[in-house]
Amino acid sequence: MRSFRGADCDTDNYLVIEKFRERLAVGKQAAQRIDRQRFNLRKLNEPEVSEQYQIEITNRFAALENSDDDEDVNRIWENVKENIQTSAKESLGLDEFKKNKPWFDEECLGFLDQRRKGLKFSGYRIQAKAM
Repeated sequence: MRSFRGADCDTDNYLVIEKFRERLAVGKQAAQRIDRQRFNLRKLNEPEVSEQYQIEITNRFAALENSDDDEDVNRIWENVKENIQTSAKESLGLDEFKKNKPWFDEECLGFLDQRRKGLKFSGYRIQAKAM
């Protein structure tokens, strides 16, 4: 831990900096989030899209009923999951990920430079060093 007495923080406190190492464990949830697809579920509020999705699901499950009953439970589940995902992708589409805007942009940098220039010309640094 270290304190910096001359840091430009616009406060009467001292800036304190500490170095530490952070160890992150990658779990299963983080790996699964990357592969997961997000469907645009807001389109289900539209009556035409909702009816189209219902028709596609009904047709796909009707085809599943005609398949063999001797299949493994896991394989049946994979078929159900695959049918739901493909019909959702066709009728609803994928949802776009929104990227967060960076909060510290060029405007903030300009204000910071302007403040530094104002402090430099006001003689604040000279008075602070004399104390």
